[in-house]
Amino acid sequence: MDFGNADSWGAAIYFWIIPAVLGDAIFPPVPSEMVLITGGALSAEGRANLALVGLLAASASWAGDIVVFQLFKRRLSHVLDRWRWGRKLHHGIHDAIAKAGRSSTYGTIIGARFIPGGRLATSAAAGIADVSTGGFNLCAGLGAVLWATWLVGLGYFTGSATGLPFWASSLIGVAAGLVIGAVVGVIATRRRGSRSPVDEPDGPAETAP
Repeated sequence: MDFGNADSWGAAIYFWIIPAVLGDAIFPPVPSEMVLITGGALSAEGRANLALVGLLAASASWAGDIVVFQLFKRRLSHVLDRWRWGRKLHHGIHDAIAKAGRSSTYGTIIGARFIPGGRLATSAAAGIADVSTGGFNLCAGLGAVLWATWLVGLGYFTGSATGLPFWASSLIGVAAGLVIGAVVGVIATRRRGSRSPVDEPDGPAETAP
């Protein structure tokens, strides 16, 4: 792949969206936001289909949220504790819940995905709190559409407004998204404790590998 060629990126972007967004559902450091913003910037240059990028992003986000929700709703998260990486991931999920807050309300399921780690935290918290499956699926779907629209739209806007090469527009969009996400995260997590507010029946065990 020629990393400086917009046509190469335009052909590959569709194959990156699903694994990046699904991976982000469980491991927030996966740069799904960058992938979606890049998809929007490529769309502004006519190198990718804006509607398809948005559809793939929303679908993968919705599917990833459901996987995390069901994992915790069915009390299967203890399966992660069989491996060292799984225990670290499990503890990371509780840390994300602690930072994002204890709320598993429908409004939070929709909106918390816009703050760092909020998507993972609210999906896990909703599963632990035994939120109804139908209600969660509906809110997660709506949130996925809004989240995908925001990120892809941000990339499209920066690409259209700056007239710069897609990679430069992507970097500008990512920087803007990080700043806005950080501000929202600071506001949303202010005055919340550092201890996980959710106690699972089968919490992550402190066992040797």
